[in-house]
Amino acid sequence: MNRQLKKLLVSLSLFASFQANAAWMEVTGSAMMLESESTARINALEDAVYQAMSYVGADIASFSHLRPYLATDQEEYQFSGSEVRHVMVLDTKKKSGKYYLTARIDVYPSAKTCHKVQYKKGVLLGNFTITSPQHASMGGVYQLGNDFTQMLKRQIERKSQSFIVSGITRVPINTGQPTTLTMLAEDTDAQYIVNGQITDLTSTLDQNLLKSDKINRQFAATLQVIDGKTGELLLQNNYREIAQWPFSKVSQVDTRGARFWQSSYGQAVQRVSRNMMLDLETALSCRTSLPEVVNVFGNTVHINIGRIHGIKRGDQLKLWHSAGFIDQQGIPRNRMVQTDITLTAERVYEKSAELTIEQTELASSIQPGDLLTKQLP
Repeated sequence: MNRQLKKLLVSLSLFASFQANAAWMEVTGSAMMLESESTARINALEDAVYQAMSYVGADIASFSHLRPYLATDQEEYQFSGSEVRHVMVLDTKKKSGKYYLTARIDVYPSAKTCHKVQYKKGVLLGNFTITSPQHASMGGVYQLGNDFTQMLKRQIERKSQSFIVSGITRVPINTGQPTTLTMLAEDTDAQYIVNGQITDLTSTLDQNLLKSDKINRQFAATLQVIDGKTGELLLQNNYREIAQWPFSKVSQVDTRGARFWQSSYGQAVQRVSRNMMLDLETALSCRTSLPEVVNVFGNTVHINIGRIHGIKRGDQLKLWHSAGFIDQQGIPRNRMVQTDITLTAERVYEKSAELTIEQTELASSIQPGDLLTKQLP
Protein backbone atom coordinates (compact mmCIF):
# COMPACT_ATOMS: atom_id res chain seq x y z
CA MET A 1 0.00 0.00 0.00
CA ASN A 2 1.24 3.50 -0.78
CA ARG A 3 2.98 4.83 2.34
CA GLN A 4 1.20 8.21 2.28
CA LEU A 5 -2.20 6.53 1.81
CA LYS A 6 -1.46 4.17 4.70
CA LYS A 7 -0.48 7.12 6.89
CA LEU A 8 -3.69 8.92 5.95
CA LEU A 9 -5.84 5.87 6.77
CA VAL A 10 -4.14 5.50 10.15
CA SER A 11 -4.78 9.20 10.87
CA LEU A 12 -8.42 8.86 9.85
CA SER A 13 -8.92 5.76 11.99
CA LEU A 14 -7.35 7.55 14.96
CA PHE A 15 -9.65 10.51 14.36
CA ALA A 16 -12.73 8.27 14.08
CA SER A 17 -11.75 6.47 17.28
CA PHE A 18 -11.25 9.82 18.96
CA GLN A 19 -14.66 11.06 17.88
CA ALA A 20 -16.40 7.86 18.97
CA ASN A 21 -14.76 7.75 22.40
CA ALA A 22 -15.14 11.49 23.04
CA ALA A 23 -11.85 12.04 23.62
CA TRP A 24 -8.41 11.31 24.75
CA MET A 25 -5.16 11.33 22.86
CA GLU A 26 -1.59 10.26 23.56
CA VAL A 27 0.77 12.90 22.15
CA THR A 28 4.53 13.43 22.28
CA GLY A 29 5.80 16.99 22.37
CA SER A 30 9.41 18.00 21.92
CA ALA A 31 11.67 20.95 22.67
CA MET A 32 15.33 21.84 22.40
CA MET A 33 17.38 21.70 25.61
CA LEU A 34 18.22 25.41 25.81
CA GLU A 35 18.18 27.42 29.04
CA SER A 36 17.40 24.55 31.44
CA GLU A 37 15.71 21.17 31.67
CA SER A 38 12.69 22.72 33.39
CA THR A 39 12.23 25.22 30.53
CA ALA A 40 12.55 22.41 27.98
CA ARG A 41 9.91 20.41 29.88
CA ILE A 42 7.48 23.33 29.82
CA ASN A 43 8.04 23.87 26.08
CA ALA A 44 7.59 20.16 25.31
CA LEU A 45 4.40 19.95 27.40
CA GLU A 46 3.00 23.05 25.67
CA ASP A 47 3.89 21.49 22.32
CA ALA A 48 1.99 18.30 23.19
CA VAL A 49 -1.13 20.13 24.36
CA TYR A 50 -1.06 22.45 21.34
CA GLN A 51 -0.75 19.46 18.97
CA ALA A 52 -3.75 17.75 20.58
CA MET A 53 -5.92 20.88 20.42
CA SER A 54 -5.01 21.56 16.79
CA TYR A 55 -5.60 17.95 15.71
CA VAL A 56 -9.18 17.77 17.00
CA GLY A 57 -10.17 21.34 16.08
CA ALA A 58 -10.40 22.61 19.64
CA ASP A 59 -10.31 26.35 20.19
CA ILE A 60 -6.59 27.28 20.16
CA ALA A 61 -7.58 30.78 21.34
CA SER A 62 -7.91 29.25 24.82
CA PHE A 63 -4.36 27.84 24.74
CA SER A 64 -2.88 31.03 26.22
CA HIS A 65 -5.10 30.61 29.29
CA LEU A 66 -3.65 27.13 29.92
CA ARG A 67 0.03 28.08 29.66
CA PRO A 68 0.46 29.50 33.21
CA TYR A 69 -0.80 26.21 34.67
CA LEU A 70 1.40 24.10 32.38
CA ALA A 71 4.43 25.99 33.71
CA THR A 72 4.08 24.22 37.06
CA ASP A 73 5.96 20.93 37.50
CA GLN A 74 3.20 18.35 37.96
CA GLU A 75 2.38 14.89 36.67
CA GLU A 76 -1.32 15.70 36.18
CA TYR A 77 -3.25 18.84 35.30
CA GLN A 78 -7.02 19.25 35.70
CA PHE A 79 -8.95 22.08 34.03
CA SER A 80 -12.54 23.26 34.32
CA GLY A 81 -14.32 25.52 31.87
CA SER A 82 -11.88 24.52 29.13
CA GLU A 83 -12.02 22.16 26.16
CA VAL A 84 -8.85 20.57 27.57
CA ARG A 85 -10.07 18.73 30.68
CA HIS A 86 -7.15 16.59 31.80
CA VAL A 87 -3.43 16.24 31.03
CA MET A 88 -1.38 13.33 32.41
CA VAL A 89 2.37 13.16 31.82
CA LEU A 90 3.25 9.56 30.91
CA ASP A 91 6.93 9.68 30.01
CA THR A 92 9.88 12.04 29.52
CA LYS A 93 13.26 11.48 27.93
CA LYS A 94 16.27 13.38 26.61
CA LYS A 95 18.01 12.53 23.38
CA SER A 96 20.43 14.38 21.06
CA GLY A 97 19.92 17.72 22.78
CA LYS A 98 16.10 17.49 22.73
CA TYR A 99 13.56 16.90 25.46
CA TYR A 100 10.58 14.65 24.69
CA LEU A 101 7.41 14.48 26.76
CA THR A 102 4.53 12.07 26.16
CA ALA A 103 1.17 12.92 27.69
CA ARG A 104 -2.39 11.64 27.68
CA ILE A 105 -4.64 14.59 26.93
CA ASP A 106 -8.44 14.67 27.22
CA VAL A 107 -10.02 17.23 24.88
CA TYR A 108 -13.72 17.94 24.38
CA PRO A 109 -14.02 20.30 21.37
CA SER A 110 -17.09 22.52 21.35
CA ALA A 111 -19.20 23.23 18.28
CA LYS A 112 -19.87 26.78 19.46
CA THR A 113 -16.36 28.23 19.65
CA CYS A 114 -15.84 31.54 17.88
CA HIS A 115 -13.82 30.21 14.96
CA LYS A 116 -16.63 27.77 14.11
CA VAL A 117 -19.38 30.41 13.97
CA GLN A 118 -17.37 33.25 12.36
CA TYR A 119 -15.79 33.71 8.96
CA LYS A 120 -12.02 34.08 8.91
CA LYS A 121 -10.80 37.65 9.19
CA GLY A 122 -8.17 39.10 6.85
CA VAL A 123 -4.93 40.50 8.28
CA LEU A 124 -2.39 42.67 6.48
CA LEU A 125 1.18 42.05 7.67
CA GLY A 126 3.63 44.91 7.91
CA ASN A 127 7.25 43.94 7.40
CA PHE A 128 9.15 43.36 10.67
CA THR A 129 12.25 45.55 10.89
CA ILE A 130 15.41 45.20 12.98
CA THR A 131 15.60 48.27 15.22
CA SER A 132 19.40 48.03 15.69
CA PRO A 133 20.99 46.66 12.48
CA GLN A 134 24.35 46.30 14.27
CA HIS A 135 22.75 43.49 16.29
CA ALA A 136 22.51 41.51 13.04
CA SER A 137 26.22 41.71 12.21
CA MET A 138 27.04 38.31 13.74
CA GLY A 139 26.01 35.87 11.04
CA GLY A 140 25.06 38.72 8.71
CA VAL A 141 21.36 38.11 9.46
CA TYR A 142 20.21 41.48 8.13
CA GLN A 143 17.30 39.82 6.28
CA LEU A 144 15.90 38.16 9.41
CA GLY A 145 13.12 40.75 9.65
CA ASN A 146 11.82 39.85 6.19
CA ASP A 147 12.19 36.13 6.84
CA PHE A 148 10.45 36.37 10.22
CA THR A 149 7.54 38.14 8.52
CA GLN A 150 7.29 35.22 6.09
CA MET A 151 7.44 32.76 9.00
CA LEU A 152 4.56 34.55 10.76
CA LYS A 153 2.63 34.51 7.48
CA ARG A 154 3.07 30.72 7.25
CA GLN A 155 2.03 30.26 10.89
CA ILE A 156 -1.22 32.14 10.26
CA GLU A 157 -1.94 30.44 6.93
CA ARG A 158 -1.29 26.91 8.23
CA LYS A 159 -2.32 27.03 11.88
CA SER A 160 -4.69 29.93 12.51
CA GLN A 161 -8.37 29.09 12.95
CA SER A 162 -9.66 32.66 12.70
CA PHE A 163 -7.42 34.59 10.28
CA ILE A 164 -6.00 34.58 6.78
CA VAL A 165 -3.20 36.78 5.44
CA SER A 166 -4.47 39.34 2.93
CA GLY A 167 -0.95 40.43 2.00
CA ILE A 168 2.37 41.87 3.18
CA THR A 169 3.05 45.59 2.86
CA ARG A 170 6.39 47.40 2.93
CA VAL A 171 4.64 50.70 3.67
CA PRO A 172 5.77 51.86 7.16
CA ILE A 173 3.02 51.28 9.74
CA ASN A 174 2.54 54.43 11.81
CA THR A 175 -0.20 54.35 14.45
CA GLY A 176 -0.21 58.15 14.40
CA GLN A 177 -1.65 58.10 10.86
CA PRO A 178 -4.96 56.20 11.22
CA THR A 179 -6.33 57.45 7.88
CA THR A 180 -3.37 55.97 5.98
CA LEU A 181 -3.79 52.69 7.87
CA THR A 182 -7.50 52.40 7.07
CA MET A 183 -6.74 53.06 3.39
CA LEU A 184 -4.09 50.30 3.42
CA ALA A 185 -6.53 47.88 5.02
CA GLU A 186 -9.29 48.77 2.56
CA ASP A 187 -6.98 48.26 -0.43
CA THR A 188 -6.13 44.72 0.71
CA ASP A 189 -9.52 43.67 2.19
CA ALA A 190 -7.91 43.36 5.63
CA GLN A 191 -9.87 43.72 8.84
CA TYR A 192 -6.67 44.05 10.90
CA ILE A 193 -3.09 45.23 10.35
CA VAL A 194 -0.32 43.33 12.15
CA ASN A 195 3.27 44.52 12.39
CA GLY A 196 6.19 44.74 14.76
CA GLN A 197 9.93 45.05 15.23
CA ILE A 198 12.84 42.83 16.18
CA THR A 199 14.38 44.67 19.11
CA ASP A 200 17.24 42.45 20.34
CA LEU A 201 19.62 40.03 18.60
CA THR A 202 22.55 40.40 20.98
CA SER A 203 24.67 37.44 22.04
CA THR A 204 26.63 36.34 25.11
CA LEU A 205 29.08 33.56 25.90
CA ASP A 206 27.77 30.89 28.28
CA GLN A 207 29.55 31.75 31.54
CA ASN A 208 29.60 28.10 32.59
CA LEU A 209 31.10 26.89 29.34
CA LEU A 210 33.64 29.54 28.35
CA LYS A 211 36.12 26.97 27.13
CA SER A 212 33.61 25.51 24.68
CA ASP A 213 32.89 28.93 23.23
CA LYS A 214 29.14 28.28 23.42
CA ILE A 215 27.15 31.32 22.29
CA ASN A 216 23.64 32.16 23.49
CA ARG A 217 21.69 34.68 21.45
CA GLN A 218 18.60 36.72 22.20
CA PHE A 219 15.56 37.09 19.99
CA ALA A 220 13.18 39.79 21.18
CA ALA A 221 10.29 41.25 19.18
CA THR A 222 7.25 43.46 19.57
CA LEU A 223 3.80 42.96 18.05
CA GLN A 224 1.14 45.55 17.23
CA VAL A 225 -2.38 44.83 16.02
CA ILE A 226 -4.40 47.67 14.50
CA ASP A 227 -8.10 47.82 13.60
CA GLY A 228 -8.26 48.24 9.83
CA LYS A 229 -11.64 49.99 10.02
CA THR A 230 -10.58 52.75 12.43
CA GLY A 231 -6.75 52.72 12.66
CA GLU A 232 -7.03 52.12 16.41
CA LEU A 233 -4.27 50.19 18.21
CA LEU A 234 -5.90 47.07 19.68
CA LEU A 235 -3.02 44.98 20.99
CA GLN A 236 0.65 45.47 21.82
CA ASN A 237 2.82 42.61 23.12
CA ASN A 238 6.50 41.88 23.73
CA TYR A 239 8.22 38.52 23.20
CA ARG A 240 11.67 37.21 24.14
CA GLU A 241 13.52 33.93 23.68
CA ILE A 242 17.15 32.95 24.24
CA ALA A 243 18.76 30.02 22.47
CA GLN A 244 22.13 28.60 21.54
CA TRP A 245 23.65 30.11 18.38
CA PRO A 246 25.21 27.01 16.78
CA PHE A 247 27.01 28.82 13.95
CA SER A 248 30.50 30.27 13.78
CA LYS A 249 30.81 33.90 14.84
CA VAL A 250 32.39 34.77 11.50
CA SER A 251 30.17 32.73 9.15
CA GLN A 252 27.39 34.21 7.02
CA VAL A 253 24.10 32.50 7.88
CA ASP A 254 21.26 32.03 5.38
CA THR A 255 18.10 32.77 7.37
CA ARG A 256 15.97 31.33 4.59
CA GLY A 257 17.58 27.90 4.68
CA ALA A 258 16.46 24.77 6.53
CA ARG A 259 19.75 24.64 8.48
CA PHE A 260 18.89 27.91 10.21
CA TRP A 261 15.23 27.08 10.96
CA GLN A 262 16.04 23.57 12.23
CA SER A 263 18.71 24.89 14.60
CA SER A 264 17.96 25.54 18.27
CA TYR A 265 17.94 29.28 17.56
CA GLY A 266 15.67 28.94 14.52
CA GLN A 267 13.20 26.88 16.55
CA ALA A 268 13.13 29.54 19.26
CA VAL A 269 12.29 32.15 16.59
CA GLN A 270 9.53 29.86 15.29
CA ARG A 271 8.14 29.60 18.82
CA VAL A 272 7.85 33.40 18.95
CA SER A 273 5.90 33.44 15.66
CA ARG A 274 3.58 30.70 17.00
CA ASN A 275 2.98 32.64 20.23
CA MET A 276 2.14 35.74 18.20
CA MET A 277 -0.41 33.76 16.18
CA LEU A 278 -1.92 32.33 19.37
CA ASP A 279 -2.17 35.79 20.95
CA LEU A 280 -4.03 36.97 17.85
CA GLU A 281 -6.46 34.10 18.33
CA THR A 282 -6.90 34.83 22.03
CA ALA A 283 -7.49 38.56 21.58
CA LEU A 284 -9.50 38.73 18.37
CA SER A 285 -11.03 35.37 17.40
CA CYS A 286 -14.37 36.28 18.99
CA ARG A 287 -14.57 39.68 17.33
CA THR A 288 -17.18 39.73 14.59
CA SER A 289 -15.86 39.23 11.06
CA LEU A 290 -17.10 42.08 8.86
CA PRO A 291 -17.41 41.27 5.14
CA GLU A 292 -17.95 44.39 3.07
CA VAL A 293 -20.18 45.15 0.08
CA VAL A 294 -17.96 46.03 -2.90
CA ASN A 295 -20.59 46.21 -5.67
CA VAL A 296 -24.36 46.12 -6.11
CA PHE A 297 -26.02 45.19 -9.40
CA GLY A 298 -29.78 44.78 -9.35
CA ASN A 299 -30.60 42.05 -6.86
CA THR A 300 -26.98 40.81 -6.67
CA VAL A 301 -24.42 41.97 -4.12
CA HIS A 302 -20.67 41.27 -4.41
CA ILE A 303 -18.69 41.01 -1.17
CA ASN A 304 -14.98 40.81 -0.38
CA ILE A 305 -14.78 37.37 1.27
CA GLY A 306 -14.84 33.97 -0.35
CA ARG A 307 -14.06 30.29 0.03
CA ILE A 308 -10.78 30.82 1.90
CA HIS A 309 -12.66 32.82 4.54
CA GLY A 310 -15.14 29.99 5.08
CA ILE A 311 -18.27 31.29 3.38
CA LYS A 312 -20.43 28.59 1.76
CA ARG A 313 -23.27 28.58 -0.74
CA GLY A 314 -26.56 28.97 1.11
CA ASP A 315 -25.10 30.98 4.02
CA GLN A 316 -27.31 33.84 5.14
CA LEU A 317 -25.93 37.22 6.19
CA LYS A 318 -27.45 40.32 7.77
CA LEU A 319 -26.72 43.75 6.32
CA TRP A 320 -25.53 46.73 8.35
CA HIS A 321 -25.23 50.24 6.94
CA SER A 322 -21.80 51.74 7.59
CA ALA A 323 -22.26 55.10 9.30
CA GLY A 324 -18.70 55.91 10.30
CA PHE A 325 -17.58 59.47 10.95
CA ILE A 326 -14.47 61.45 11.89
CA ASP A 327 -14.58 63.16 15.27
CA GLN A 328 -13.26 66.62 16.16
CA GLN A 329 -9.78 65.21 16.84
CA GLY A 330 -9.66 63.71 13.36
CA ILE A 331 -10.04 60.14 14.63
CA PRO A 332 -12.23 57.84 12.50
CA ARG A 333 -15.11 56.35 14.49
CA ASN A 334 -16.71 53.18 13.19
CA ARG A 335 -20.50 52.95 13.50
CA MET A 336 -22.89 50.34 12.15
CA VAL A 337 -26.67 50.56 11.84
CA GLN A 338 -28.56 47.27 11.63
CA THR A 339 -31.09 46.78 8.82
CA ASP A 340 -33.83 44.24 8.13
CA ILE A 341 -32.08 43.06 4.96
CA THR A 342 -31.01 39.42 4.64
CA LEU A 343 -28.75 38.13 1.88
CA THR A 344 -28.03 34.56 0.75
CA ALA A 345 -24.73 33.36 -0.75
CA GLU A 346 -25.34 32.00 -4.28
CA ARG A 347 -21.87 31.86 -5.86
CA VAL A 348 -18.65 31.53 -3.89
CA TYR A 349 -15.22 32.22 -5.39
CA GLU A 350 -11.72 32.08 -3.87
CA LYS A 351 -11.76 35.56 -2.31
CA SER A 352 -15.22 36.91 -3.14
CA ALA A 353 -18.85 35.87 -3.28
CA GLU A 354 -22.15 36.86 -4.90
CA LEU A 355 -25.21 37.21 -2.69
CA THR A 356 -28.87 37.66 -3.56
CA ILE A 357 -31.11 40.04 -1.64
CA GLU A 358 -34.12 38.40 0.01
CA GLN A 359 -36.05 41.69 0.39
CA THR A 360 -35.82 42.94 -3.20
CA GLU A 361 -37.77 46.11 -2.40
CA LEU A 362 -34.91 47.23 -0.15
CA ALA A 363 -32.13 46.63 -2.69
CA SER A 364 -31.80 50.32 -3.57
CA SER A 365 -30.69 51.15 -0.02
CA ILE A 366 -27.56 48.95 -0.21
CA GLN A 367 -24.31 50.77 -0.97
CA PRO A 368 -20.66 49.73 -1.40
CA GLY A 369 -19.02 49.94 2.01
CA ASP A 370 -21.98 48.46 3.87
CA LEU A 371 -21.01 45.63 6.19
CA LEU A 372 -22.42 42.17 6.81
CA THR A 373 -22.47 39.67 9.65
CA LYS A 374 -23.03 35.94 9.49
CA GLN A 375 -26.52 34.95 10.54
CA LEU A 376 -26.36 32.00 12.88
CA PRO A 377 -28.89 29.15 12.51
